[in-house]
Amino acid sequence: MSDWIEACRKDDVDEEDVIRFDHSGRTFAIYRSPDDAFFATDGLCTHEHVHLADGLVIDEIIECPKHNGRFNYKTGVARGAPACVNLRTYPVRVDAGKVFIQI
Repeated sequence: MSDWIEACRKDDVDEEDVIRFDHSGRTFAIYRSPDDAFFATDGLCTHEHVHLADGLVIDEIIECPKHNGRFNYKTGVARGAPACVNLRTYPVRVDAGKVFIQI
């Protein structure tokens, strides 16, 4: 069974940016694209377990702040060394100005 969890308010995430969301001992990253769509991935880099919310978002890519591993935040696909393991992605919905992820 999976649950929809309120992660943040829509206005908490700037356009083309990422924020951290922690729930039940897990860390997630919530992204807002330039076209106002929201996405969610695991919040830690698969290479060094660094918080991705401290990284840089450019053109659908989140860059890890430690070793510059890159991931497509829409698909979770690792796009550059040293990251070689994809991120898990989660369904997202926006309702009444709030962002929910399904975990």
